[in-house]
Amino acid sequence: MPRNDDFDLMATRREAAMFYGLFLRGHSADAIRKDIDIPKETLRKWQTHYRRGSLRDTLQRVYEYRKQVLAIFDELVTNERNRARLQ
Repeated sequence: MPRNDDFDLMATRREAAMFYGLFLRGHSADAIRKDIDIPKETLRKWQTHYRRGSLRDTLQRVYEYRKQVLAIFDELVTNERNRARLQ
């Protein structure tokens, strides 16, 4: 997985697009958000359980990656809702 500041933008967009496809097929946006998101309390548990530096860093990168996917997904859903209102 890339470093924190070197995320493959296309990878995050592809993953968000996959979740967006589920949304377009009728799945609840809130349920999808729960699938994408990693709650902060879960990250804290991981970090206290896995005290080794490299694994801890990897978990932090996974957390940040998922947050980026969630942000892209939210933007896609917002744009879809705005487009539906305009029509």
